Amino acid sequence: MGVHQLKGFMGSTITDFHQLGLSAEILRDIGRAGFTTPTPVQAQAIPPALQGSDVIGCAQTGTGKTAAFVIPMVERLADKAGVRGLILAPTRELAIQIQQAITQLGTTRRVRAAIIVGGVAMGPQVQTLRHRPHIIVATPGRLLDHMGQGTVRLNDIEMLVLDEADRMLDMGFAPQLERILRQVPQHRQTLLFSATIPAEIAALAKAHLRQPVRVNIGRSATPAERATHQLFAVGGHEKTALLLALLKDQQGTVLVFTRTKHRADRVAHAVQTAGHRVACIHANRSQSQRQEALAGFKSGKYQVLVATDIAARGIDVANIAHVINYDLPNTAEDYVHRIGRTARVQASGLASSFASPEEREQLWDIERLLGKPVPRAERPASLGPMDPALTLERPMASGGGQRPHRFTQRRQRDLWPRSPGAAARRSR
Repeated sequence: MGVHQLKGFMGSTITDFHQLGLSAEILRDIGRAGFTTPTPVQAQAIPPALQGSDVIGCAQTGTGKTAAFVIPMVERLADKAGVRGLILAPTRELAIQIQQAITQLGTTRRVRAAIIVGGVAMGPQVQTLRHRPHIIVATPGRLLDHMGQGTVRLNDIEMLVLDEADRMLDMGFAPQLERILRQVPQHRQTLLFSATIPAEIAALAKAHLRQPVRVNIGRSATPAERATHQLFAVGGHEKTALLLALLKDQQGTVLVFTRTKHRADRVAHAVQTAGHRVACIHANRSQSQRQEALAGFKSGKYQVLVATDIAARGIDVANIAHVINYDLPNTAEDYVHRIGRTARVQASGLASSFASPEEREQLWDIERLLGKPVPRAERPASLGPMDPALTLERPMASGGGQRPHRFTQRRQRDLWPRSPGAAARRSR
């Protein structure tokens, strides 16, 4: 796999969508959508995609990458008949977000998309496919169901997008992706977008992309720079009280992440009992319930949305004021994706994390990835003084006291070795 740059646009400054060589029709839709200046990933990915090149886009959550592949797809497929584009996404929520972007940006050019996701009946999806959309937006499992029943054929696919590719592999979709990739034409254009480029993604790109243009926006797996981070050291039994204390004076919308479905339900109930407008989203909720929760959160019907990680990369809500990690995620990369829900594109926001002594390992992994400690926040007075046993610092190798935070690569490797549990999590 050779990674190259196309002459004439890489390194140039693009400050207006008119500089990208787009049609007047899509420029009208871009204007109606409220887009003014291309984000860096859009400015760098759209030109090579328009020219038909394969693209690897590495960009953190919230940088505007959905439009970076939707715009060139609309432009290249508008005048063609039948299903010519395929977009694969890891979750239903992200697939819905992508379909909405196609509807928004493809109106004037009359580009239509069909969505194929699990959790809903296949019959209406079959009916939509019979209208021969230009683009299919799908989750891998449900797409394979349709392929098995003969309701989807991929013989004419000209453009393939793998969105959130690292997340799809994390969720165990590698076998499904390989089966799908064997069915699409070899001579096609492939756009791969991922927040991180681990070895598995590099291998996938090497096997299935041809001379891709590499678009790398910022350091891989770094959270949005405009987000303000803070961390509270708490006991597990104090988390709900702390959450309610933070919500007491909160004005904007709040997205709360929990580790499990059952805890999400319990937290949502506590928040509702405290008088807040709250919705909950996790894998046990039906598709209609999840859509209603997201729509209500977007419209302002709900101020608080409690979610598990299934929604971390599928919530496209502007101006989320506060993301709260009620539980720290199991992987450091998921911290980045959660935080990316606030401070999207050019906005700013606050990210608060609760860490109990049992979550020290997750915290240390996050701080290694960030290359610096997450700033500690002062506990609300209503919680009382902190128990000295709640320290989150790694103890010194010998003697008493705590090891001060020192973040160099040598010290991370030699003085702060990862635990077997953390290594196992990385290997999955």
